[in-house]
Amino acid sequence: MTQLENLHRDLRLIVDRTIRAIQPDKLVEEGVRNLHLEGKKLFVVSVGKAAWTMARASLNLLENRIVGGIVITKYEHSEGPLRDVEIYEAGHPQPDENTYRATQKVLDTCQSLDADTEILMLISGGGSALFELPLIDTALYEAINAELVGSGAGIEDINTVRKCFSGVKGGKFAAALMPRPIWAIILSDVLGDSVETVASGPVSTDTSDLLMAKAVAKKFDLKVTAEALNNLEKQALREGKAKLLEAVEVTNAKTYIGGSVSLLCELTAEIVEDLGYRPIVLTDRLDCEAREAGKFLASIGLSHSESEEHLAFIAGGETVVTLKGKGKGGRNQELALAAAKTLAGTKNVLLFSLGSDGTDGPTDAAGGFVDGQTWTKLEENGLSVNEVLADNNAYVALDSIGGLLKTGPTGSNINDVSVVLVRKDLDL
Repeated sequence: MTQLENLHRDLRLIVDRTIRAIQPDKLVEEGVRNLHLEGKKLFVVSVGKAAWTMARASLNLLENRIVGGIVITKYEHSEGPLRDVEIYEAGHPQPDENTYRATQKVLDTCQSLDADTEILMLISGGGSALFELPLIDTALYEAINAELVGSGAGIEDINTVRKCFSGVKGGKFAAALMPRPIWAIILSDVLGDSVETVASGPVSTDTSDLLMAKAVAKKFDLKVTAEALNNLEKQALREGKAKLLEAVEVTNAKTYIGGSVSLLCELTAEIVEDLGYRPIVLTDRLDCEAREAGKFLASIGLSHSESEEHLAFIAGGETVVTLKGKGKGGRNQELALAAAKTLAGTKNVLLFSLGSDGTDGPTDAAGGFVDGQTWTKLEENGLSVNEVLADNNAYVALDSIGGLLKTGPTGSNINDVSVVLVRKDLDL
């Protein structure tokens, strides 16, 4: 086998083994143990891309203590019926009418439970879009969300704004259920594992407020958002509802947070080491434009292309894409494609970037990969990498040369991992 063939074989093995290693069953078990849930009568509310698998794990662990539940997850992320649990699928990354209908169902059901039933809240990434009841017109809310997602803002800034317009984010869901106890197990997909950032913190004390949201709108020149924030403030003051604009303190919820991008990097390191590579974890806080990350990681691979040993450089985190074109793709695909020029002509280097949830942006791909032949293959297909990146159209380009990673929904979500594989230079 050539070195590129070896790299492609190893890529598939790493992706498959990583997905198996990040299933949330162990996290839920740890959460149940740490929150001391034994003996309590519980109603399960599970939201996010990993909602179905987390709910299944809780049912397996707690058996007859669970009296019912509701799952809200992304379309095609449910894997079938669950005992005594209603399952809803809704829009992501853009919320839709199914989002609002399912969230209202959760709120109504939880408020009608008998006094002895407590809430087990299972939260995973994607919950910001999947668990929502806007305080404003839904069409306007969706326009704001689209402007935020395409602005290049990080998830914390995006969620700071979203909370202002939401009836459940920023601790408002917990506040609506006072004084009913809520026990939350959180699968983190954000840098720093902030409980108020994952799914925009529906059961967590909020430290952001309207002034902070206005600062985000100004920083990223969000015109629709800025006008809507001003209108929301005026309306709240006019109707005597200024409290809606203030940060919320949650006193009836206890959380356990587990799973994280640092764990994703650790697991990936173990997997590549088992395949004969020396793992080097560069960071678990990758936080920049996707294309800049791709160029930087590719430069590391190029610098070590004459290595006398197999190397694997690992970077975990969440990059951003500032949308300027009208193409199709996601941050992991854009990161990978941006590395193609730097790696052009190499025979023993491959870079891939993977979203652990299996869905990179609004696509059916989990990410993408490039090697030393990618640049030439794209040119032969009449595609310019620079033009493709300018149109944010990485999916189409990578798909044309077989460079997409497609795993299907993984049932988990602990952020992204990018890996540069370097096989020992056989010419040395």
